[in-house]
Amino acid sequence: MVVSDIDTAFPPVVDGYPRILILGSMPGRRSLAEQQYYAHPRNAFWPIIRRFFALPNDNSYAEDCHNLTTEKIALWDVLAECARPGSLDQHIDPASVVVNDFETFLQRYPSIERILFNGGKAAELFQHHAKPKLSHPEQLELIRLPSTSPANAAMRWEEKYQHWAKALILDQQDQAAGEISASD
Repeated sequence: MVVSDIDTAFPPVVDGYPRILILGSMPGRRSLAEQQYYAHPRNAFWPIIRRFFALPNDNSYAEDCHNLTTEKIALWDVLAECARPGSLDQHIDPASVVVNDFETFLQRYPSIERILFNGGKAAELFQHHAKPKLSHPEQLELIRLPSTSPANAAMRWEEKYQHWAKALILDQQDQAAGEISASD
């Protein structure tokens, strides 16, 4: 696939001592245009976060990001750059992939203990491109969650919420250690 347009991701939403890092693959067209993570109005990400933390539905993007960091959650993407016509992860040109520097990021934020992947593509890209470069990947709990994208229409919203809610709970006794997989 030959694509000339290169998408560039945003800096992470992070502050203080995060314990969870949520990773997408690369922001979609709407998010890139608005310079906001999960800006598409049908993306379930922010509604899931608001429901889980009992936050108002009419928060601004800045308020949502602040609330996320207050809950010790950081938000970023696996890719720093890629070529992709449209917003679908399946159209990412593998030859164009540039991965974010997770080794430096995790050294700067050593409090991160769990990484939640927003969909299969984010998990796949991280496993293939980022994890092999980490000095201590065994110290991280990696959990692949169903994509919150409107393109993941096969899964009902409530089912997505249940998977995400379980993964967002820290210090949960019955949470299995290691990698947990959920359907996309």
